Formats: sequence, C-alpha cells, structure tokens
Amino acid sequence: MGMFEKAVDDGSLRNDIVWNFAWQDLTVTIKDRKTKEPKAILAHVDGYVEAGQLCALMGPSGSGKTTLLNVLACRDAAPGAKVEGTTLINGCRPSAATFRELSSLVEQEDALIGSLTVAETMRFAAHLAHKNALTKIERMRRVESLIDSFGLREQAETIIGTPIRKGISGGQKRRVSVASQLLTRPKLLFLDEPTSGLDSAASWEVISFVKAVAKRNNLVVIASIHQPSTSTFHLFDKLLLLSGGKSHYFGPVEDVGLHFESIGQPIPMYTNPAEYLLELMNVDFSTDGSVHSRLDDIHKAWVQSPRSIELSEQLAVNVRNSYPLPTFKPSKRNFPIILMILVQRSFIKSYRDVVAYGIRIAMYAGLAILMGTVWLRLRNNQDDIQPYINAVFFGSAFMSFMAVAYVPSFLEDRATFVKEHANGLYGPTAFIISNFLIGIPYLFLISVLFSVIAYWLSNFRPTAVAFFTWIMWLFLDLIAAESLVVFVSSIFPNFVVSLALTAFANGLWMSVGGFLVQPNILNVFWRYVFHYIDYQTYVFQGMMVNEFAERTYNCDAGCHCMYQTELASECKISGGGVLDLYGYKTDRTGEWVGILLAIVLAYRLLGWAALVIRK
Repeated sequence: MGMFEKAVDDGSLRNDIVWNFAWQDLTVTIKDRKTKEPKAILAHVDGYVEAGQLCALMGPSGSGKTTLLNVLACRDAAPGAKVEGTTLINGCRPSAATFRELSSLVEQEDALIGSLTVAETMRFAAHLAHKNALTKIERMRRVESLIDSFGLREQAETIIGTPIRKGISGGQKRRVSVASQLLTRPKLLFLDEPTSGLDSAASWEVISFVKAVAKRNNLVVIASIHQPSTSTFHLFDKLLLLSGGKSHYFGPVEDVGLHFESIGQPIPMYTNPAEYLLELMNVDFSTDGSVHSRLDDIHKAWVQSPRSIELSEQLAVNVRNSYPLPTFKPSKRNFPIILMILVQRSFIKSYRDVVAYGIRIAMYAGLAILMGTVWLRLRNNQDDIQPYINAVFFGSAFMSFMAVAYVPSFLEDRATFVKEHANGLYGPTAFIISNFLIGIPYLFLISVLFSVIAYWLSNFRPTAVAFFTWIMWLFLDLIAAESLVVFVSSIFPNFVVSLALTAFANGLWMSVGGFLVQPNILNVFWRYVFHYIDYQTYVFQGMMVNEFAERTYNCDAGCHCMYQTELASECKISGGGVLDLYGYKTDRTGEWVGILLAIVLAYRLLGWAALVIRK
C-alpha cells in the first residue's frame, strides 16, 4: 500500500494528479544598509519542477539560494524584504492554507529531541501531523513504511542522541528529519542544505533515499545545496544555478555540461561539475571587474538560450492548463489531544534526558547537603539569628539562581517547536502550557528533596506546618525561576545569551529582594522599579515569616539582647522583632502567594508573546 492514498470525499490529497510547482519572475528587494537604496537579492528567477523530480538550488555563499528557498516555501525572505513574482502549483496560485497543507520544509539544523528513539520521533510526528483523524493502525502503518523507506529499521529503537548519550549518525538524523516531515503527506518538500555537515558518503545516502521516496510518491523536492560530490550532484534531476541573485542556468542536470560548453565555458574532464560551477559563479575573491563581466555574459547567454526560452513557454502552457487545487481551511486540531501528546513526549524526554532534570536533581541534592552542613544544627540563641537569616536567603536565592541549568533543555524544546509550528502542527499556546505542566512534578520533587535534607539539618522551626510551608515557598520559587528561563530564552534563543541574561536577572533579584539591603532602606528607584516585581522578594518574606513569626531566641548570658522586643524582661527575643527590622507583616501570606503566581503567569505570557512575535 502506497504512503499516499487516493482521494476520498473527505478532501484528502489525490495521488493521480500530475503535480507540478513553478515560480515565475521572482524578485526580492531589500533596503541597502549603506546607501539606503533598494537592492535586489533575487532578480527575475524562473523555474518549473514536476512530480517525482529533485531540483537543486546551487550557488556560492550570498547567491540568494536560501532566500529563494524561503520564498518558494512561503516563509519570510528577509527582514523588510519586498517579494514580487508568483509561485504556482499546477498552474494555480494557492491560498496560504492550501500551500501549508501541500508543502513541508526541512530546516538545515536537525531540530530533533535527542532523548527519543527514531521510532518514537516518528510516532509523535505522526500523532501531531494529521489534520484528518487516522486510525492507530493507519498511523502506525505510515510510520513503519517511512522507517523502511529511509533505511532506518535497524536504528528504530536507537535514541537520536544527546550531549551525554551517543545516538544515530549525522546522515541518519537527516533522514529522520526528512521522514518525519513526510508524515504530513506533502506534495512539495523543501530541504534547506540537507547535506550540511555530512561527508560525501552520508550526503549521497540522504539524497538517494529522498530521491527514491520522491519517485515512488510523486513528490516535488526542491533543495538548496552547497558543493555536493559528483555522485550526489547527479542524483538531482534539475539544477537552478544562482549568482548575485540571478539565474545562470535552469534545466536538467545532465544537460548543464552541454549548455556551458555552448557558451564557451566547458566543464573540464575528470572534474566535479558542481565544484567547477561554484568556482565559476563565485565573485568573492575577484580583484578586478573581469569576474563580474564574465558572470554578466553567462547570465545574458542563459537568458538568450533555447532552454531559457523553452522554460518561459513551459510556464505559459502551465498556466493555460492549470488544474484546480483542493480548497483547505486552516486546520483546527483538538487542543486537548495536542496538549496531551506534547506532555507525553516531554515526559519521556524529562526522565531520559539527565540534562533536563536529572543533573538538576543531583545538583540541588548536593546544594541541600552543602547548606545543611554549613548551617548545621543552628540553636535558639541570639548569635544564631543572623545565620538563620543567611540560611533562608541561601535556600531561596541560590535555588532559583541554579535554574539557569534549564536553559539548554528549553532551547532544544524551543527549536523543535519552531520547526513544528512552521509546518502548522501546533501553536505557542500548546507548547507553553505543556512545558509548564511537565515541569511541575519535577520541581515539586526537587523542593521536597532539598527540604528533607536541608531543613532538618539546619534546625529550622521543627513543626509539620512550618516544614510544608517552607516546601510551598521553595516550590513557587523554582516555578518562578524556570518561568524566567522560559521568558528570556524565548526572546534570545542563544545558549550563551540566555544563560548570561538569566544569571544577570537572578543577580538583580538577589540584590533588591530584601536580604542584602532591607526593603525599608532600599533606594527608592530600585524599590519601586524592581523590588515589587522580584519573585525572590516574596519567597524571602514568606520564608522569613515562616521561620521567625512563632519562634523565640535566648539573649546572651548577661541578658544583653540584640533585638529589643516585648520578651526582653524574660531575657528572650521574639522572632517578631526580627521581622519588624525588615518591615515584614505576618498576615500577608495569601497576598504574597497571589503576587508570586501572578509573576509566574506574567513570565509565561511574555514567553508566549515572544514565540508569537518571533516567527
């Protein structure tokens, strides 16, 4: 049974249609940064690819091939770019919804979840991909078919690979990336540098598998490619050669040698034709105008060539013989089901990927032992009041600071989301909610583990209510800290930048949270601008009230009390006197919890907004 079934009344794609994809007179202009004048990065580019064919977009760096691929795939060409020209499927201009239904783009980077196996990656992709409901048997049949088609049967139960655990090879990762996109049953497949980072053998392997699947299922495949080997180059059916945003050849790969020979630029024998053509198109190392002049002559020769004229006629015929496209409405998926799938996938990742939570659990356990042994068995004497305060600060501030360890895990999740969202599988809302839900049990476990070790070793207030209140504050602290990571990393999806900014933010929160400088003497700017939006402020207040509100401390042997309270006559210090020094009230726990939850919600909403805005 083929991977793409024949049409039925539900509007599914038809395999008996002869699909083709054409682009005509594509021009992309941007404003030049220096001159502020319009600058063409693509100029009047044409092309035509039929079902079952692979077309290579090739050219030196800066030639415009990535811009062209983005335009063809209906993605943003460049910031502020103006796009002119038309793209046609079967001679018709598709709507955005129809184009999204018929096409899929595989990014240059393999945005895969490293802790999932190949089979799990494919199964979750199948669950998310299908707009029209499929039975479990049909879905599994499609997954198994693609695993076999791409030669991944032996690696089906092998993980993709993480920084700690070795997985499949680079070529196999590329095959998984392509195969997972084919689960949406596209008729147009766009590949951005599918052989990037692979050796010649792995490159040939990836393209040969794509070619076989394209032939079998009548796919139009368009790939940007850089410096392929001779054997890989000849796997493509058509070639579009670009330089300076202009076409210098479009047609069968097998005829490229004849064309360049006819214009006085023959490809030398025993030379990789792709390498020769790239060198011919490259202007980066020219020291005079001769190279530009030569390329102008090659471009003019191409425009006047019989094959270019034939392409123009073919495009005209294609429009005259257009075939009406199916009409698709924007897909409306069952949100709870999507959310459940994402949570299930994240759960598998969370317990397998030690970087996500395993290392953090070990790190927090070590931090708890450190805290419990440094502040070991503090007493109820006035000399230990300040150490108690220091321990409260350490237990809250440094726990939230260490949430920076979540940055790499979230960036991996974000990369997967960007790829899947671009292909219309789900939106930022489902991603943000699933990310929040999967973190709750782990953060609660961390809070309990840390508290069981550190709380009793340090001899904090020894009651069950106080212990569980401490856990509550620590849990909310960690949720807020992880929400900060989500917010910052959504805006700046770069490991070093996200790590630095999150660490800086936590340092800022430590400074204005109330411990290092008491709130009632904190500079008014820092107090009113940052203190009240600092989640560590409310955690520190809550923990301080939890520890000191109902506790008393002994003054020294001579009844000299560090804090003057109503118990001074008894040679004791009331914990309320410590709270008075900071200006903390004892009846505002519910208010502080509400504010803390609002801060968590704000971070998550801002992270969601960043994902919506950053396409």
